[in-house]
Amino acid sequence: MSKHTEETWTGKLGFVLSSVGSAVGLGAIWKFPYMAGANGGAAFLIPYVLLSFSLAFGLLLAELLIGKAGKGGIVTAFRNMGGPAWGVVGYLGIVIGFILLSFYSVVGGWCLLYLYEAIAGFPVDSTEKFGALFGALSSSPSVSVTAQLGFLLMVGGVVAFGIRGGIEICSKILMPVLFIFMLILIAVGLSQPGAWKGVEYLFYPDFSKFNWRVLLDSMGLAFFSYSVGCGCMLTYGAYLDKDTKIMSSALWIITLSLMISLLAGLMILPASFAFGMDPTAGPGLTFITMPAIFTKLPFGHLFSVAFFVCLIVAALTSAVSMLEIDITWMVQELKMGRVKAVIICLVFMTVLSVPCTLSFGVLSDIKVFNKTIFDLCDFIVSNLGLPIGGVLTAVLAAWFCWDKIHSHLSSDQSYPTWKKMLRAVMGIFCPALVLIILVTGLIN
Repeated sequence: MSKHTEETWTGKLGFVLSSVGSAVGLGAIWKFPYMAGANGGAAFLIPYVLLSFSLAFGLLLAELLIGKAGKGGIVTAFRNMGGPAWGVVGYLGIVIGFILLSFYSVVGGWCLLYLYEAIAGFPVDSTEKFGALFGALSSSPSVSVTAQLGFLLMVGGVVAFGIRGGIEICSKILMPVLFIFMLILIAVGLSQPGAWKGVEYLFYPDFSKFNWRVLLDSMGLAFFSYSVGCGCMLTYGAYLDKDTKIMSSALWIITLSLMISLLAGLMILPASFAFGMDPTAGPGLTFITMPAIFTKLPFGHLFSVAFFVCLIVAALTSAVSMLEIDITWMVQELKMGRVKAVIICLVFMTVLSVPCTLSFGVLSDIKVFNKTIFDLCDFIVSNLGLPIGGVLTAVLAAWFCWDKIHSHLSSDQSYPTWKKMLRAVMGIFCPALVLIILVTGLIN
């Protein structure tokens, strides 16, 4: 066994916080509030919660079990658990993770830009002017590409220091910071007149707005938010020691990640209602609506800095898990040193990701299926790649290597009824549900 695969988390806390950091990301802070706002609040929230504790939980367990038993990244573990053919299937996760980080880093770059603007003091004070500012920053090739490269260098710097020295330390420091800043911003938002309408909007269901597209979007966000389907959690599972309890760890990861998603909704939607802003503003809710709100608050300058620190923390802790998929593969399969692998991977990532950045400017007229390069990458990953990857992972876990992995669920080597039920959830319920939602949603 290589030195790389012998490295483990220092303990359950480091693993859970790092996994929550991977799961939370911009899926919780950036994507959840605007998708909830655009899809009727609770009409989107209810299926998202149900899918979190059923579909996402089952697939998360499958990834952790394969990673721990297979002692490797997605290619190595798939091959160790299912044979050479499954090793080839594992390369799908490498590709998905690469595409995912290519457009994810665009938003990470925006977060850096807005943190700089927040610290310097935003030069505008209305949604119209913030919209123009966002358009100017995102469409400027020099500004947006430089910010994206800065974000990628931050991600590479963390990953280069390894599991314990980089990813775990980063998560142990930044996740509590994220939680504290979110609570402060929630308290400020809820103290504003009219904010309770945003709470009602988030938690009171309006089923007239529910349709298959909402269900498809909630499933896509579940995959995106919990980092299942491309091998992020499988890779983290490879570094688990023999004493870590996977069932309880997975439950903690789902619960804490969902809680932070809900906190993000409470951080953004009540404030939007309090100041008469549009809760269905899409991605602009984060980069246009919220900055405009902060200009109307006492000490808004400080709150805007805290908000974009939250975004960067979420983006960074999630992005390192995406890059780790490819780094683990390069270290294990190509026998590279970690630092060299990070440098080479970032070079290729830059080449792939820059077109995503430029799709908001000079390449905005280039469209495939009426989608820009950025939107196409997002759709391919969130609505196709991650669900398909999740189905394949569940099938491998339940039908091709169950005898090798179920013993990692508990110290008891017997085969009680709950293990049989869990296998059915992984092997039948999860794939069937994904395929039904995926096909029906795409048709409708």
